[in-house]
Amino acid sequence: MPLPSRYSLFPFLRWLPGVKRRSLGNDLLVGLSGAILALPQSIAYALIAGLPPEYGLYAAIVPVIIACLWGSSWHLISGPTAAISIVLFTSVSQLATPGSDEFVARVLLLTFLAGLFQWLLGLLRFGALVNFVSHSVVLGFTLGAALVIAIGQLPNLLGISVPSQATALTTLLGIGQHLGESDWRALLLAAFTLGVTLLIRRLWPRGPALLLGIVIGSLLVMAWPAQLGGITLVSAFEGSLPPFAALDFELSSVLQLLPAAVACGMLGLVTSLSIARALASKSQQFLDANQEVRAQGLSNMLGPWFSGTLSAGSFTRSALNLQAGASSPLAGVFSALLVALFALFGAELIAHIPLPCMAAGILLICWGLVDIAGVRALRRVSRSESLVMLLTLLATLLLELQTAIYAGVLASLFFYLKRTSQPRVKFFKDGDEEVLRVEGSIFFGACHYLQQIIQRSKGERVVIDAHHVNFIDYAGVEMLHQEARRLHSQQRSLTLRRTRPHVIEEIHKLEGSEGCPIHFED
Repeated sequence: MPLPSRYSLFPFLRWLPGVKRRSLGNDLLVGLSGAILALPQSIAYALIAGLPPEYGLYAAIVPVIIACLWGSSWHLISGPTAAISIVLFTSVSQLATPGSDEFVARVLLLTFLAGLFQWLLGLLRFGALVNFVSHSVVLGFTLGAALVIAIGQLPNLLGISVPSQATALTTLLGIGQHLGESDWRALLLAAFTLGVTLLIRRLWPRGPALLLGIVIGSLLVMAWPAQLGGITLVSAFEGSLPPFAALDFELSSVLQLLPAAVACGMLGLVTSLSIARALASKSQQFLDANQEVRAQGLSNMLGPWFSGTLSAGSFTRSALNLQAGASSPLAGVFSALLVALFALFGAELIAHIPLPCMAAGILLICWGLVDIAGVRALRRVSRSESLVMLLTLLATLLLELQTAIYAGVLASLFFYLKRTSQPRVKFFKDGDEEVLRVEGSIFFGACHYLQQIIQRSKGERVVIDAHHVNFIDYAGVEMLHQEARRLHSQQRSLTLRRTRPHVIEEIHKLEGSEGCPIHFED
């Protein structure tokens, strides 16, 4: 039975009435932790994208609320990300000066176009894209992303400044060149924050351990200015509520940005769906991929009108949402609303948070993403899937994050096509009959393999047990007719046994005037 139209237009009405007062308070605390993480990250991502810092905050408010309320995942949090920021900068910096009003206008227009592309894909039910991201890809991507995020926090842990790099490997090389500048006080502060957070988590399992750990670490720096003075703090900023931004749909600008918008839209979808699927596998939640695609598109279509730049799923904040025990998407909504409040009234408080404390909290989140049991299980079950996982993991470390996802998907498809192109064939000898039991589809990719097996058959009657053949395409039909004619010229025959009716129907379509040289029997 189809859902009522109001649920289709407002999907949050399905779960919102079931929210309890107790879970509401927990989601508020989770949202507070997420907001604490979002503020410095959003500002940093805006600078990476060549935008004024306040645009990072704007991207963490309206787009996040829309994606949470209209999405399918209970834990996915969208917003500005490192990969998206880098792609935005490279796409628009060739057309306008970074930081200028023209640059901002083009980024907002690109965001709308990317969102429109995503939304249209959702209407076309293109959420099946997530089916091409296998579990091994998700596992490798999750583990790799955790390592990438952790490596990216090493400069903050060591108290050094390293320019932003495109890959984890180049980041490590850059850190190595600045190791001599390390500040041992920053490392000790990070270790203290990590230890306090773990202790709170042990004593108060359902408490906001990460938030309390960051607060206590910040208070320590404030209490001992003589010993800990000079440790880098989160950058101060002046915030405001997202202002309305009128988009300029000049045709020449739209045509210039359209290719980049399609690429950015696909990157955002693959990233978001990969994260959402990884979270769903941990929480055992059903994920409606098509709804999630539409939600991502809607957030990026409406976000630019409120100065929000392109957003996608955030691994760090989404993992925090899951680990902290968020019970509904309201945790993400609260996070966005608190970002807005902090932007207005809490700028001075945020500016007292030391970066090593923030880095320690992010490292703890990264550790929670490591699924050692899943890796071991995958190694026991499938060598090829283990290889896909390893390739995806290496790609995340050696390539840009979005490229790693594509590499993992391509590797997964390669092994899938390799398996399906060589369906299992069992041989049985019964007098002058040679029976071949084919367990798989007869399609263009498997035709050459099956044709070689048929040609090596020696019996007078070559019988194919086709009971397990669920699909046959034109190339498969043509190959069977060709082999049947060849065997007929040798006074031999080709017989299909226990063939499914729809497969017989496809084979008969190619009979023509010569009739069908293939025999069928039950």
